[in-house]
Amino acid sequence: MNAKLLLKTLFLLVVLFFLVLMGRENRGTVEFTLPPVLPQKITLPSAVMYFAFFAVGVVTGTVLTAGGGKSGGGGKPGK
Repeated sequence: MNAKLLLKTLFLLVVLFFLVLMGRENRGTVEFTLPPVLPQKITLPSAVMYFAFFAVGVVTGTVLTAGGGKSGGGGKPGK
């Protein structure tokens, strides 16, 4: 297994662990407002809100890092 992949996986697990801790310890509801986009307040349990923001961050990071690499194809043109 690649060491870089292992470190990334461990980092993701640590972040998920903290996400679960925040959700367990903060059981109240949270109000979220974003006037230009959402006309009314959204009230959700804090655990759901934490998960939603984490998911948005993961998707954003995936979109920003996806693509742009060298494509496969390997080998020399003559072979």
